Amino acid sequence: MKKALMVLSLSVGFFCVSSVQAWAAQEWTGNINFTLGAKALDDDDWEPVEDQGEFGINVDFRQKDWPVNIAFALIGAGSEDTIEGVDVESLTSELRFGVKKVWEPNETMRPFLGGGLALITGDLELEYLGDKISDDDSGLGVWLEGGVYWTIGGAFNLGFEIGYSTAEVTLYGVDVNAGGGHAGLLLGYHW
Repeated sequence: MKKALMVLSLSVGFFCVSSVQAWAAQEWTGNINFTLGAKALDDDDWEPVEDQGEFGINVDFRQKDWPVNIAFALIGAGSEDTIEGVDVESLTSELRFGVKKVWEPNETMRPFLGGGLALITGDLELEYLGDKISDDDSGLGVWLEGGVYWTIGGAFNLGFEIGYSTAEVTLYGVDVNAGGGHAGLLLGYHW
């Protein structure tokens, strides 16, 4: 699942970068940002694998006279731990769609707020003495985020974001929240 998520993220990124020149010629503006950070799941639902490393691609765009950007993202996160001889692995992914408001108080600084719907998947795998069991489920939820980035040289973004997402999934017969708190650094391209 990790490899598939990485391939999908890179494919989306390649598609978006290749489309930038066409969009810019039509009075479009936007951003393609990669994020690297952490996701904090609910301790009661996910312990001992509640703290996940996270990677994602965020895209937002608009015509220059629109008040908000259309935004979508693909986020993947995971964690592994061993407790009493049982290997535990948690994976979550989020496919997000919504809007993002990006302010431009000067030529380089761009604070933003965004939110919308998210399809969130949770996967929990347990392994003991070579025997594996796993369960996964998806749920529809919401996401919110905010942050700031600086556009350097008119094209390259560097900044940070924090956010929260939530969606209920059922794993091993128990309802849990597959969303959580998010924090990360972002690096990307502005056109």
